Amino acid sequence: MNTYVPPRFDPTRVPHLLGAFAPVSEEVDVADLEVTGELPDTLDGLYLRNGPNPRFTPIGSYLYPIDGDGMLHGVWLSGGRARYRNRFVRTPALVAEERAGRALWGGIESMIMPDADQVGPELAGAFRDMPDINVVRHAGRLLALAESACPFRVDGELATLGREAFGGALPAGITAHPKIDPVTGEMVVFCYGLVPPYLTWSVIDRHGTVGRGPTPVDGVDEPMMIHDMALTDRYAVLVLAPAFFDLGAAMAGGSFLAWRPERGTRVALIPRDGGPLRWASDEAFWVWHTVNAYDDGPGADAPVVLDFVQWSRLMVGGAEEDNDPISGGLVRARIDPVAGSMARTLLDDSRVEFPRVDDRRIGRRHRYTALATDTGRTDLLPGEYDAVRWYDSETGTSRLWSAGNLSVGEPVFAPEPSGSSGLSGSGSSGSSGSSASSGSEERGYWLTFATDRTDGSSWFLVVPAEDPASGPVARARIPVRVPLGLHGCWLPTEE
Repeated sequence: MNTYVPPRFDPTRVPHLLGAFAPVSEEVDVADLEVTGELPDTLDGLYLRNGPNPRFTPIGSYLYPIDGDGMLHGVWLSGGRARYRNRFVRTPALVAEERAGRALWGGIESMIMPDADQVGPELAGAFRDMPDINVVRHAGRLLALAESACPFRVDGELATLGREAFGGALPAGITAHPKIDPVTGEMVVFCYGLVPPYLTWSVIDRHGTVGRGPTPVDGVDEPMMIHDMALTDRYAVLVLAPAFFDLGAAMAGGSFLAWRPERGTRVALIPRDGGPLRWASDEAFWVWHTVNAYDDGPGADAPVVLDFVQWSRLMVGGAEEDNDPISGGLVRARIDPVAGSMARTLLDDSRVEFPRVDDRRIGRRHRYTALATDTGRTDLLPGEYDAVRWYDSETGTSRLWSAGNLSVGEPVFAPEPSGSSGLSGSGSSGSSGSSASSGSEERGYWLTFATDRTDGSSWFLVVPAEDPASGPVARARIPVRVPLGLHGCWLPTEE
């Protein structure tokens, strides 16, 4: 029985339940979307995005981007036409709430959980599943991913099939940001927890079999939050910023995450061959999302280059305070695995997030990074962006497309298929072990959802990679508003 009574919660005052973030409850299907411009007929596949979308009005608390039910939004492209479907990820908790017709679990900060009379003994007193962060396809499995828990598998039409524990080999689950090696087809994952071992990593081979089970990361002796990772030929790369879980504070009504900058930030270089762990350390900074990483030369002692979006501190939920502003930008770190040191260089000081590269370049040198950014307007909600920036690491320059009244999401790259551009393949974060690690990063399209702040209409945008600053070559009208959310992927049609 709870002894802590949370303060009165007013969801109408939570920024991430308002405006372009406001949840939708309707599931719709449209066979032929209205299109302005011309959809490339070379694109054949599915653009799919996941994101927090509470099915019912939240109770107790709501902390974006941690809380919320998962909703998948899919746009199928073929022959220059597009269809759309959205579906909730139906976890046992969501099904129980649908039976009750209201929210039964509070947000993670409120610690409200239903009892057995409300949901039965299996769900009573347990945290709800929240596979609302990301979605990937690997080894034929389409997975909706939670922050650090078991994903939920869905079928090709987005119906929920159930919790995925990989044959029982990964019972605690995986991260929301696995990385798929486009050459080997391996999916490398990590998982953090509130009890020992606090951090583990695993490898799932290209056929979907767990080749390396949960392996503890030595030197992690407290529960801490790690959102993303990176991959090189040699290493799995984890950035351990000083964001520690504090359950005692949460039970007393405080924050469940404590930012302790005096502890600094460490980077773990985990050899994929099982060799000795390497550490590097620096002053405190926070990373939500990595861009990419690669080994800068042959040999076990070669430096590792890691690109990421850096923030001066952790912030979740609401807007920053004027007396404690947060700064960020696109950063490149050069990590010396022998000396245990890292040198950071600010590549672009623009306010950016949701970085993506051509997924065929994961673990290898990349040239272009696409990021959501803003133009400096003051009427955007926290985490809302009105432009897309493309950074060129070869020239050190960037190009910008201002979306005007549109609030844009994460840009995802869809390469031209090999038949039309001569590329060696069409690997992606959703690929199932393609060997396509090469190919032009300029031959293809950047895809994203966007919502008009003036009328609430949502659009699927297709931006040419060869001239992204020119803006979309096609816009497909989505029949339901797509709340600003998180992560997605391009899934070329499998032959």
